Amino acid sequence: MTEMSPAATAAAAGTTGFKAPGTTPEKTPRGYTPGLAAVNFGVYLALLTPVMVSMAFKIQHISATPEEATGNLGLVLGVGALFALIANPLAGRLSDRTTSRWGMRRSWILGGTLVGLGGFALIGVTESLWVVLVAWCIVQAAMNAVLAAANATLPDQVPQQSRGKVSGIIGITTPLGILGGNFLVTFLSDDFARFVVPAAIATVLSVLFVLVLKDRRLEHKPAQRFTVGQFFGSFVFNPVKHPDFGWTWLTKFFVMFGYAGVATFLPFYLTEKFQLDEQAAITTILIANLASMAAMMISAPVGGILSDKIGKRRPFVAIAGGIMVVGLALLAVAPDITTLIVAQAIIGLGAGSFLSVDLALATQVLPNPEDTAKDLGVLNIANALPQSIAPAIAPAIIAIGAATPLGGYTTWYLFGALVALAGAVLVYRIKGVK
Repeated sequence: MTEMSPAATAAAAGTTGFKAPGTTPEKTPRGYTPGLAAVNFGVYLALLTPVMVSMAFKIQHISATPEEATGNLGLVLGVGALFALIANPLAGRLSDRTTSRWGMRRSWILGGTLVGLGGFALIGVTESLWVVLVAWCIVQAAMNAVLAAANATLPDQVPQQSRGKVSGIIGITTPLGILGGNFLVTFLSDDFARFVVPAAIATVLSVLFVLVLKDRRLEHKPAQRFTVGQFFGSFVFNPVKHPDFGWTWLTKFFVMFGYAGVATFLPFYLTEKFQLDEQAAITTILIANLASMAAMMISAPVGGILSDKIGKRRPFVAIAGGIMVVGLALLAVAPDITTLIVAQAIIGLGAGSFLSVDLALATQVLPNPEDTAKDLGVLNIANALPQSIAPAIAPAIIAIGAATPLGGYTTWYLFGALVALAGAVLVYRIKGVK
């Protein structure tokens, strides 16, 4: 078969509403940025509501003792995050090879949210820990496939000089998802609604995004079949050949470890240290996340826009990580609820700038333009892996800390602060980006 010229391919793509492979527009298409923001918001609403609130209380409802609940929560969230770790880069790589007439990314976005919706419903109705575990693994795999495919459209649709601004807008979706989930949970009294309502909203927003997305479409199947070696290659990269990519991965991993550690055990921290009941803890988390979101709403767009204007990414990532360290340390020693809320606001201030600029920086260190989704998926392992490691090691660190004058949760949050500090320092190992 005769290959079309780039110009002819682009023309054909334009007539069908799809983008030709390898082309980036001079300006961001109308409707793309709010559409991508909406699908990210939906995914984070569905995924982070359980991580922040719903799953802890679901596990508490089906566990015999508080100690058993802590271990069970670590098990469910830890194993589930491993599935997220696998699904994100794998789905990204498969979407890079997808030759559907519907485009490379659309079917992954829509299919993932529908599978996720079913998984959330199963968690809501079951009384079995093991069913919760299996369903949460399905949810993590499906929703991370959505994230991989959706965020892989960024280099296709947005010029490099505008990616900081778009990344800043996308960065806001994380705190908005957290806040939206906390807000919903205050009005939802049963487990089924707490899991299904956010997932249903995510499904609607995904449908809207795939309708407006002018997706890339591969006209020809890849020359090579998807081999076992390529499967395992979906999760690795060569840090010697691509050192900037490696340091970017480590920076993200360490900073997100501190962030993930806050999210998972905050409900137990509130009920144990401050003696709050379930409803009071939910209300406090909502207020704390309102403060965090307000700070992120300021720092995310400002960080993204300033990094575009100044032409530098690393200082914003380093400062953001340092601010998060201050917030984590304050959270660890908080004597009262007011101080805890202030600490969450400080963490949000740093996280907003980090999440906005980090994605823009990542798109500038990708090793291979032909494997955009795969490489972004590898970077997203640095988001998912802390969510697995943190819950897995937290019970041990909390238990060790409980035997010291510091206390279990104080020790845990101070540990998270040290790890996040390492990430803030390591960003200056990246040499190819200012």
